[in-house]
Amino acid sequence: MQKPNRRRRVRKRAEFERIQRGGERVNTRRFVLILARQPDAPQPTRLGVTASRKVGNAVVRNRAKRVVREAFRATSDLFRDGVDLVVIVRGPLTDTRLAEVVSEWRAASSVIARRCSQLLARKDDSKKTSGESER
Repeated sequence: MQKPNRRRRVRKRAEFERIQRGGERVNTRRFVLILARQPDAPQPTRLGVTASRKVGNAVVRNRAKRVVREAFRATSDLFRDGVDLVVIVRGPLTDTRLAEVVSEWRAASSVIARRCSQLLARKDDSKKTSGESER
């Protein structure tokens, strides 16, 4: 298992807050996926993971984050460039296997694709309206 590129990760608290405040949510049984458009030029999708203490102790939370990161690598085709993703783990993933997480995300792929399209279209609309007002 290789480490994800540092540029593919959401790392700063301000970035997490921006995504959670202005993002589109996709709910699954074990996760809340929050998608938000990137503020700058489109880059590959970045991932941030949140696992609170209600998920379990540090060992359980870290395992959950590892599983989420690996699922993100396996399903990277679901997310379009120009979108940031924060995954909130809802509960312990003690007996959950990677294949189950991947299939759960694939089951929500139509909703994920629709939300990504909405976010990127919203960005294009804001460019058009700002360009028109300058004339």
